[in-house]
Amino acid sequence: MPAHEESSNPLVRERAHLAASRAALRAMREDVQALDIRDVTANWVNAAVLQSQIDDRIKALADLSHTPLFFGRLDYLHVVGAEKAEGSEGERFYIGRRHVHDAHGDPMVIDWRAPVSQPFYQASRNNPLDVDHRRRFGYTGGELTAYEDEYLTDPSETEQTSKLLQAEIERPRVGPMRDIVATIQPEQDEIVRSDLGGTVCVQGGPGTGKTAVGLHRVAYLLYAHRERLARTGTLVVGPNRSFLHYIEQVLPALGELEVQQATVEDLVAARVEVRGTDESAAAVIKGDARMAEVLRRAIRSHVTPPVEPVVVVRGSRRWRVPAYEVEEMTAELLARDMRYGAAHEALPQRIAHAVLVRMEEAGEAPDDRVQNAVARNPAVKAAVKAVWPAVDPAKLVLRLLTDAEFLAAHAEGILSDDEQKQILMAKPARSVKAAQWTAADAVLIDEAADLVARTHSLGHVVIDEAQDLSPMQYRAVGRRCSTGSATVLGDLAQGTTPWSTGSWEQALFHLGKADALVEELTAGFRVPREVIAYASRLLPAISPGLTPVESVREAPGSLAVREVAAEGLDAAVVAACEESLHHEGSIGLIAADARIPALAAALGAAGHAYLSPGEETTAASRLTLVPASLAKGLEYDYVVLDEPAAVVDGEPDERTGLRRLYVALTRAVSGLIVLHATDLPEQLA
Repeated sequence: MPAHEESSNPLVRERAHLAASRAALRAMREDVQALDIRDVTANWVNAAVLQSQIDDRIKALADLSHTPLFFGRLDYLHVVGAEKAEGSEGERFYIGRRHVHDAHGDPMVIDWRAPVSQPFYQASRNNPLDVDHRRRFGYTGGELTAYEDEYLTDPSETEQTSKLLQAEIERPRVGPMRDIVATIQPEQDEIVRSDLGGTVCVQGGPGTGKTAVGLHRVAYLLYAHRERLARTGTLVVGPNRSFLHYIEQVLPALGELEVQQATVEDLVAARVEVRGTDESAAAVIKGDARMAEVLRRAIRSHVTPPVEPVVVVRGSRRWRVPAYEVEEMTAELLARDMRYGAAHEALPQRIAHAVLVRMEEAGEAPDDRVQNAVARNPAVKAAVKAVWPAVDPAKLVLRLLTDAEFLAAHAEGILSDDEQKQILMAKPARSVKAAQWTAADAVLIDEAADLVARTHSLGHVVIDEAQDLSPMQYRAVGRRCSTGSATVLGDLAQGTTPWSTGSWEQALFHLGKADALVEELTAGFRVPREVIAYASRLLPAISPGLTPVESVREAPGSLAVREVAAEGLDAAVVAACEESLHHEGSIGLIAADARIPALAAALGAAGHAYLSPGEETTAASRLTLVPASLAKGLEYDYVVLDEPAAVVDGEPDERTGLRRLYVALTRAVSGLIVLHATDLPEQLA
């Protein structure tokens, strides 16, 4: 429709287009449901695959009643892609979460990821990108209730902040994390649409939208490179199950159903059950990248030079391969630095080939079948077992962690004597199943397994809260995208593990993506200016040199810091939660892990039910009790923070404690109440 045409009542017209678009989407879904595949499938396997694809398509075409089908409109000055002739009429496009077309195939809603949609995020008065005006829509539930126009080519109109954009950002958060397709900012859009071939690292402070940017980049890449990523797969790696549960609805809401989600622990736990925990010092050493070389040495130590020739008997003939020749083969395989298991498979073929050469010299004409038969000959198999035996990764790691002499032999010059003592098991286990494996041990086993056989690589991996990974964990994730790309998301100031990374350059090196592009998001959209400024007082102590977040949202009265008597602290916390519950939206009560039982009892005594992190908030149940150790990545409309000093004291050192406090202080979208009976950390005073 030409850009200049408009109804006398625009809201009525836009509601009519919304109703027509929903009807068209239903028709698209019904068309897929009506497909009959009985005559187009050759067998039950093809039928099952095709039916699965149809089922996924039906799910992707679901109309979510609470989610706006479109959120914006672009009125172009000219026909997109056509020569811009003077006086020619433009085109109009509605921008939404998915493509919708009518019965004739004409678009009614354009997918936000399509090239024609990009000016919705990028067009400005300085560079209108041939857009006459941009319209944003406001919704209550799924009903269209408002619109707002921005004329990009009218010099008489003054630039102003979009009230609908602001309202969408500040909309109360009940339920899991939602998509941000209606509010993506230009600098975020550039990251979202960056090419699949390159790895991008996003340093972003609290409220800058880095998690949403990473998830939307996955959705964009699946749109732009669907066939390739359908073959190779995509994965989102989060810090814990609560966080993954919180974000799990974002991609399905955008029509993407095939993205895997996992923690690092999930990725490496396939071979052993994690039942133990490490002391902090031991976990740091086990997570150090130097352990990769220790493991490499230990695995290669199983290769033993041959001392006897290989004699193969076939019929009445005996074929002899001398020991020095087998040793040359072994040395050549070691020099190639190939996977241990691949070399184990290659060695019998090398020996068999040497036998075939001798057969040919004797006038025989052996073929490939003879070579394979020789490779399976008992004498060859026995020789390979003696020279290049199979290695079980878990047994190897168990031996390293229980046999001091074996560890010392392979850690010499890499780990100090004290470091070796730190990682040895206090109570050596007799078997892999009996061992009290820790999370760090599982990562070591995963590394050893990759040294034996290459880990399958996916097409794209997103790593959120990446600052908390150890070098060995980075290597574990990097193996999952060795031939693909990654999106790395994090904030150095929120590193709360003893092994958290000191710089993105280090992290990306261990990930195997040293050439990645590092982007920094410094504009905050979630945390109010008053709250982020208060939390940023901690930055000089926890991450010197990091650029503080500049929030675009002023919210006078959003921060309250209250000192109360120690004996009345629990009652004051309950009262603050009740005060916050008078507002619309979710409430998070964040406290040091050690304080959770007391606060749970106080809430129960006052008759307040509460949720645990990751449980979905509803209109009837909006209060979540959050241990500080699980607060990262979560957000609530209103936050009550109990006793900051206790949050700091709950960590092994002050810097980690202050970083944990920084995380807790920056979870609020609309308001933060800080309650303390003991002195605040001096950085906040």
